[in-house]
Amino acid sequence: MSNLRGYLGLIALSAALAACGGKKEEAAAPAAEAPAAAAPAADAAAPAAATKVAADSTDTLDGTKFADMKGDAAAGEKVFTQCKTCHVIDPGVNRIGPSLHGIIGRKAGQIAGFSYSAANKESGITWTPEKLYQYLEKPARVVPGTKMAFAGLAKGQDRADVIAYLTSATK
Repeated sequence: MSNLRGYLGLIALSAALAACGGKKEEAAAPAAEAPAAAAPAADAAAPAAATKVAADSTDTLDGTKFADMKGDAAAGEKVFTQCKTCHVIDPGVNRIGPSLHGIIGRKAGQIAGFSYSAANKESGITWTPEKLYQYLEKPARVVPGTKMAFAGLAKGQDRADVIAYLTSATK
């Protein structure tokens, strides 16, 4: 019976991680087609180092800015359903990911009882709406080495809507 529970737990965890990944395959496809793929192996580490994002940077890949968006909390609640497998907005409730209650203004890697990656704890990030907007576009770009297995939200409006939802739901 314990083997069955372990097997079912593994299936549930796999499903949860797959849900967090969203459109990971689609997001990864353009990188595989990039001309840099033909670069020598010695140069392979150089692009990763060059793309590291500073803690105070809010530049996005798509060039959009949070300030140019008007977030809709109701729409953001719908988009947030993608996040619910790993995150909740209830204070003190951690799942695969930490609680997002009060995320705006909080320093990265600070929720008690959650085991963050060293990359997240040492990122120097304070979660402003602008920084969260950038992070939600492609988390691994902003915090290389993060444990968060989510490819990101490609649409700037979706990111702004989620931030509006998080802001209004966790006051």
